Amino acid sequence: MKYDVTITNIGSLAPNFLENSSSIILLDEGVRPNLTEMVVEHTAGELSDDIKVGDTLTMGAKRKYKVVSVGEAVNENLRKDGHCTVVINAEGSMPGQLIVKGSLPPRLNLGDKITIE
Repeated sequence: MKYDVTITNIGSLAPNFLENSSSIILLDEGVRPNLTEMVVEHTAGELSDDIKVGDTLTMGAKRKYKVVSVGEAVNENLRKDGHCTVVINAEGSMPGQLIVKGSLPPRLNLGDKITIE
């Protein structure tokens, strides 16, 4: 297990980002209160090893996704403040984006785990 956190808040705009941009913005809880409405906040976690292509991201109700691209800032940002943008079944190329592929969109609820292994 490289990363293991629990969702503590789902901002009111976060479902719109998932629906319209196939993306979820992750951030440690309380780090940037001005962004709370846009992000999925989670408990602080320790990234024990860099995320790499081929790793598995599990979100919510055991929805599994294969990591297909890791932006150059993803590992550093996750270690610093739990921040990255997860892009699901879509293209992306920003430094803070983690691009994943899977068959179903995530369904996120308070208390759900987000893990990377």
